[in-house]
Amino acid sequence: MTPGDASDAARLVSFGLHPKLLPARDAEYDGLLRRYRDEPAFARLADAVATGLGLVVLEVSTRAGMALAADEESVFAVRMGDYARRATADSADRFLHGLAHLAVAAMAFPRPEDLADDAYIGRITVNGVDSFVRQACRKLEERAEEDGENTDPETGAPGLEAAWRVYARRSATGATKDARRLAGSTTGIIAKAVSFLADSGFLQRTGDDAGGTYRTTPRYQLQVRDMAGNAAMAELLELGVVPVSDGSASLLPPDEADDLEIAADAGLPFHS
Repeated sequence: MTPGDASDAARLVSFGLHPKLLPARDAEYDGLLRRYRDEPAFARLADAVATGLGLVVLEVSTRAGMALAADEESVFAVRMGDYARRATADSADRFLHGLAHLAVAAMAFPRPEDLADDAYIGRITVNGVDSFVRQACRKLEERAEEDGENTDPETGAPGLEAAWRVYARRSATGATKDARRLAGSTTGIIAKAVSFLADSGFLQRTGDDAGGTYRTTPRYQLQVRDMAGNAAMAELLELGVVPVSDGSASLLPPDEADDLEIAADAGLPFHS
């Protein structure tokens, strides 16, 4: 390998860091991907460049390009806390932003086989995610009442049992003089989450219905598949998610024959 090969390997990694760029739209990117596929020595060099930058190569293919994930110490790592602090200064709102991302991932890939199937495309809507979480809140409230638990909010309490209390009391849309969605409403928070995911190449916006409609990308599927399991996401799925192709969702008691356990590697494209 020559310095020119090292430059090409670094160039390929740089393409992978552009989330919306697809090989089919860039001849140089496509050519470097073919080199990665056809030349093992070049592939090892590109992998080494990625590793040196604190990146993990999830997949190199024409469908996803060079899909990368950042390890926890990488300068490219995205942390949920950093995202939430940029989104809002209110601690309760930061909690809700985290729940919104969990709900989007759970609706996008509600079954382990969805994560495993490269051809699967998840579809969500902003209003559908909000409806899903509110139904989950009602189910969690019923469960708390059956268990005789205190339903008052608890400061710093972990898990969905605390989250539903905050979410259920927040307005879905808020109210402004021109009927715009308030940023602090639950649909405003979800819209912020999906916009971030779209800007990061994880979702593609497909329309304006139901508060905004989106479809998943291979990059998002790889990210969710790769990250460590999240207990709160598993809780959401175990409530019994019935996905609907238009991006809405309903909750029903789980069928004993259904396997609603989260895939072992499922999670979110964030570090805690």
